[in-house]
This record gives sequence, structure tokens and C-alpha cells, in this order.
Amino acid sequence: MAIDTLRTFTPIHIALLTVSDTRGPAEDTSGDILAERIKGAGHKLAARAIEKDEVDRIVSRLNNWIDDRAVDAVIITGGTGLTGRDVTPEALDRVKTRDIPGFGELFRWLSYKTIGTSTIQSRACAVVARGTYIFALPGSNGAVKDGWDGILAEQLDSRNRPCNFVQLMPRLLES
Repeated sequence: MAIDTLRTFTPIHIALLTVSDTRGPAEDTSGDILAERIKGAGHKLAARAIEKDEVDRIVSRLNNWIDDRAVDAVIITGGTGLTGRDVTPEALDRVKTRDIPGFGELFRWLSYKTIGTSTIQSRACAVVARGTYIFALPGSNGAVKDGWDGILAEQLDSRNRPCNFVQLMPRLLES
């Protein structure tokens, strides 16, 4: 794994969704962290929103972004726990074309180094939905740092070798 400086960096457009019953813009520190990292990496923050932990609201927001050709990827923070109100994975089930199981597996492995066995309570996951990547992270500041710094920063960088998500984007709608 390495950034190949001979390759050209291709910025992508990323929408950011915070799923929470309790956070507003002033309290959305995990969203702020992701927004800073997205822009700091050279990508474009295409949109940002907060939705309640309600499947229909999340699905509606995701469908709008999936259908928007100006959005290449969506990162969600929140709603991935085990409580009855944590419904982000269920919302992704309603929009997905296919799962990216390695994302959740790698996230929990990285998170284990930080929070130990508590990582088992995370349902972090990722999918492709009609040609758009969607990554769902827990809502804590530590979790979004683990997810971005440990996975997404490299996989959303077109220079990452041996492969990355960006180079696959033109082929996601193949049949």
C-alpha cells in the first residue's frame, strides 16, 4: 500500500450525512471531522445533511444523492449501533446494489486497536448503490477518525496502489 506520486490525484465529490436523533449542526463534531478530512485530502464536499434515525428519511436522502451525478460517494456517520433507533444499515439494505463486506471487517479490526472488544457493537458497513459508494461509520469522533484515516483516505485516493475505489468508479454500473 502506497501513494504513487507519479499518478494524478483525482478529486471526487463526497456527500456527508450525519444520522442522529440528538445532534444538530452545532453538535455534529464527527461530521465536522469528516468534512475537514474530505476537504483536506483534496476532495469536494458535495453536500452535507443531518437526518433523524428513521429509515425512510435516510433512504430518501440517499436516493437523492445516488441519483445526483455530482455525488460520487456518501459517507454516513451514526446509526450503526445495536439499539432499536440505530437503523443506518437497514436503510442501506433498501438502496444497495451490492455490499462491500471488507469495509466493515477492516473497520472493526482497526477499531479493536482503539476500543478493544467494544468494536463488536459496531455495524459499520459499505455498499455500492447504483454506481455510488456509501460508507457508514459509527457516530463517535474516534470512529470517524479510524474510518477515514485507516481506510477511506487511501481507498478514495486515486494514487493509492495496488488499487483503490476511485479507479473502479467508471465500471461500477457495468452489467
